[in-house]
Amino acid sequence: MKDLNPHLSEVEDRLGYSFKNKKLLSQAFIHRSYYNEHRDQIEEHNERLEFLGDSILGLLISDYLYHHLPTQAEGELSRLRAHLVEASSCAKFLLKLGLAPFVLLGRGERMNEGRGRETILADLFEALLGAIYLDGGLSEVKRLFWMHFEKEIQTILEHPARNWKAELQDYSQKKYQKPPVYQVISEMGPDHSKVFLVAAFLDTQEVGRGSGSSKKEAEQAAAQDAIEKLGKSAE
Repeated sequence: MKDLNPHLSEVEDRLGYSFKNKKLLSQAFIHRSYYNEHRDQIEEHNERLEFLGDSILGLLISDYLYHHLPTQAEGELSRLRAHLVEASSCAKFLLKLGLAPFVLLGRGERMNEGRGRETILADLFEALLGAIYLDGGLSEVKRLFWMHFEKEIQTILEHPARNWKAELQDYSQKKYQKPPVYQVISEMGPDHSKVFLVAAFLDTQEVGRGSGSSKKEAEQAAAQDAIEKLGKSAE
């Protein structure tokens, strides 16, 4: 890829890894929108690498949580893992590496400031994990991930994010003897970069709204909005 080739060595320096197969590294940065405009020059975009990287990231985090939190129950481990691998966390990891400027986007995505979009950055991060795995194996992915992000993971575990959905569920069960209901109000954007708007309801009454790059993220945001509003109304 002529648009990325001049920067490959800089990308490798920031990653702390030199690719044997430079094609894998280039592919990780090719967004579907760029591929659609350059089909005659490009064989593949980064979505298959992203698929692979998503599973690898889940394995790395699961292994770490299992060994570092020996007294935590399965449900809490699953909640922590979901938080650590969600799009917002992956986007932050990618931004720490300083690689967002190198993603290759189509004209429309560039005009929409796609380089700053959480889902695009998260997908790129997972694609990079997939590319490193194929090029150097699981041991290299593990080494690089913890070299770059162990402090961030430890900080998150020491100060875990609130589980807004669980809090809203407890509130609803105590007051109405039934769980909240979440409803998707709208879906915006193309399939590879959707934004969901979700409303939270308690006993048929809407109590909060939130958006996110997945339904789960949007539900958490809606639950947070609801808890914050309910807290203020009780003051």
